[in-house]
Amino acid sequence: MQTRPYCVVDVFTAEAYRGNPLAVVVDGSGLDTHHMQEFARWTKLSETVFLLPPTNAEADYQARIFTPAFEVPFAGHPTLGSCRVWLSNGGVPRSADEVIQQCGVGLVRLWRDGARLAFRAPQLQRAAVGEAVLEPVLGALGLARAKLVQAQWLDNGLRWLGLLLDSADTVLALEPDHPALKCLAMVGVIGPRDPRGPPSVVDFCAFEVRAFAAAADVPEDPVTGSLNAALAQWLIQDGLAPDCYVASQGTRLHRAGRVYIESRGGDIWVGGDSVICIAGTVVL
Repeated sequence: MQTRPYCVVDVFTAEAYRGNPLAVVVDGSGLDTHHMQEFARWTKLSETVFLLPPTNAEADYQARIFTPAFEVPFAGHPTLGSCRVWLSNGGVPRSADEVIQQCGVGLVRLWRDGARLAFRAPQLQRAAVGEAVLEPVLGALGLARAKLVQAQWLDNGLRWLGLLLDSADTVLALEPDHPALKCLAMVGVIGPRDPRGPPSVVDFCAFEVRAFAAAADVPEDPVTGSLNAALAQWLIQDGLAPDCYVASQGTRLHRAGRVYIESRGGDIWVGGDSVICIAGTVVL
């Protein structure tokens, strides 16, 4: 065991303790998968990242991403948060405006806009949802069929059952049966906010999002980059969302996550602010 630099960074927020925390072990060299998973289970955060030297010559660094239950090839808030920690710990990218992360899905590109980072969403695989899957999920959510607008399987490294609901109010009113959902799917729900409401001048959110991931030992994730990326790719491609918008997530968990979506040059970019809340060392 050795002492390693360690941070907890709050992602998708410019205000500490209002986003989604991420544990980052700055130097994971020499750790095997078993010990990485054991530490991720111990932190009990939605994800824990171990930074490593890249094995791909195009990458600036490598990230291995773990939920408390298993390793994942890609996740959004760990991508933004680990990049913020890497830069803060002296990482120097090859390009002034672009950082390239190596992870399980390959290379993920990030760009810097002042303090905000954004990643280019990985390729999305979509599929129709069968009634045999949809019916028990709606039951576990306590959701009336009339409130469901559309459903899609969405896979960008994590597989989500995406549900477009009729309104943000419906999204916020859900009281899921998490043990039931754990046996069914990871479910992401999104609903539009009423544009006639009183929007903030600087931070109007077009959608409300919630992520139910009991299958990964995270009953509700505060703010979820991979899900927001997949939802944006689906909804923008099908004309169900504008090319640029802001999504709110974490409201029911007393968080104020803000996810900035932009369609540019045929790609979806997912952005957010990050704040390092804990910086120290860990013995691993």
